[in-house]
Amino acid sequence: MGVTDCHVHINPLWEMRPDAVRLLGRVDPAAARFVKEPRAFLEYLDASGVERAVLINYVAPEVIGYTEAANTFVSEYAATDPDRLIAVGGIRPDHPDPEAEVARLTDELGIRALKLHPPHQLFRPNAYADGTLPRLRELYAACERRHVPIIVHTGTSIFPRARNKFSDPLFVEDVALDFPDLTIVLAHGGRPIWMSTAVFLARRFPNVWLEVSGIPPARLLEYFPQLARLGEKTLFGTDWPGPGVSDIRRNLAEFRALPLPPEVQRQILEENPRRVFPPRAGPS
Repeated sequence: MGVTDCHVHINPLWEMRPDAVRLLGRVDPAAARFVKEPRAFLEYLDASGVERAVLINYVAPEVIGYTEAANTFVSEYAATDPDRLIAVGGIRPDHPDPEAEVARLTDELGIRALKLHPPHQLFRPNAYADGTLPRLRELYAACERRHVPIIVHTGTSIFPRARNKFSDPLFVEDVALDFPDLTIVLAHGGRPIWMSTAVFLARRFPNVWLEVSGIPPARLLEYFPQLARLGEKTLFGTDWPGPGVSDIRRNLAEFRALPLPPEVQRQILEENPRRVFPPRAGPS
């Protein structure tokens, strides 16, 4: 087995809102190139010591700019090598027919997981419970039936118009209870405010996973001092090329330098990602 980076942003940069681009300061030149050259990105993964990358895309036109076109983009991009590039798409939380859309994304586009971004999509993940977004229940049910993981952004966002009141991972508790066979990934582990909540949920629910991208690896044990005991429920990710994440290879090297037992590192880097994002069935 090789390493899986469970959180990489290969996105249609041309869809980003101007103020979102300004917040980034500048787009990493390597990322700008790789968005258009998937073979070059695969070579970059090779040089970084990474076998597979989970390509995080989502739909949030009001805050970040990405539309449903991001799904077509990531589908076509991952088709370059679907054994190594795992396409993650997006869906609006108020989609009028989520069951049909989940079927289309998975069957026609080869999307293998869906990303929900509450502070950018401006909703609570449990908004079906009080009737605010009743279609969310259908969305989760469709993903549960089809074994499609849901990746939920947890933790703060500083992009213009982002609403961090929606970022608390505790909203995911209802989802985990109501859909016990739905695989749920808590992206960024609730950083920097709700880490203990994210850890609690991952420990309480068999279907909830802690994902630690976007946190400097050298500081992971400050954020998650019990990480050595969470090896069975944790996923490695970099959030490259997000702010502060300069290089996947360096990020991985810093993670390997942590004083974690080898078996825990193997679980987080290699084994758990294959449980959450299994290799494709059938021939390549």
